[in-house]
Amino acid sequence: MNKIKQFGIVCCAMLVSAISYAADSKEAEFETYKAALKQEAVAQGFGKQFIDNVFATVFYRPTVVKADNNQPEKKITLDTYLTTRVPDWKVKQAIDLMKTHQPLLTEIGQRYGVQPRFIVALWGNESNFGKIQGKHPVLSALASLAFEGRREALFKKQLLAALTILQEGHISLKDFNGSWAGAMGQSQFMPTSFLNYAVDYDGDGKKDIWGTPADVFASIANFLASEGWVNDGTWGRQVSVTDDFDYSLVGLDKAKFKPLSFWQAQGVRRYDGRDLPDVAINASFIMPDGEKGRLYLVYQNFHTLMKWNRSSYFGVSVSYLSERIKRGH
Repeated sequence: MNKIKQFGIVCCAMLVSAISYAADSKEAEFETYKAALKQEAVAQGFGKQFIDNVFATVFYRPTVVKADNNQPEKKITLDTYLTTRVPDWKVKQAIDLMKTHQPLLTEIGQRYGVQPRFIVALWGNESNFGKIQGKHPVLSALASLAFEGRREALFKKQLLAALTILQEGHISLKDFNGSWAGAMGQSQFMPTSFLNYAVDYDGDGKKDIWGTPADVFASIANFLASEGWVNDGTWGRQVSVTDDFDYSLVGLDKAKFKPLSFWQAQGVRRYDGRDLPDVAINASFIMPDGEKGRLYLVYQNFHTLMKWNRSSYFGVSVSYLSERIKRGH
């Protein structure tokens, strides 16, 4: 064996050894951190035996931390986003499932004051109608993200909320899975959102957003109703503007939430150029892709969707799917 080859083998072995040592060191640090989390949970009122049993299943998940640190930076346009999030096959599924669950959706919609098409649109956007709920153990994911430290307070709060969900018996430990960030079930609620909005609609003692359609739909509707949904309103409309429009008026802050008559006077028109409706509705003006992209006037219900997810792309995609459901194609 020549010396160059020997050197390469030695270097490779050293690299493997270094990587292995780093991984072992990180896991050892996590175990120390986990012990502190256990003490904190007990101090918060959880039983020691419960915490010991639960944390015996909690392990460091480097893939979760990697996912958090490697969020996609590539800029996509709203048109591209809508093509991927609201393809025709999803529209068809949404319409079919709306019909399948029509009696239940109508009942829940009337009880909470939320149009069923928006419930279905959120369901489809969040989990592809329950098909994609995530396979990461929620407790391990949240503990790993808290340990990573960048948003420790946030994920520690979510972890404590997740322990409450487990302690209350809404889901078994072996089935307690979700996204890499800890979002759960068909509605993809974070644990704190679950505690605030999840509903046991079928009255079986469990708020089952993982497998019970009634609980899923009611939980989505309860979130929207609790956050200011207007049952007799819609989300907004795509618009056009005259050449002298003042783009400093763009934004979702309350100071720019103005009557349609105000926007008419500022040069905003329907997408086809006609005047805006003469109705007493307040709206905000947004342009997710800038002046050259799609322009929208959005109403109170869009502001509520933004409390679910702060991405205007997400809000428009949910709204667009709801419109397709309403049209029936």
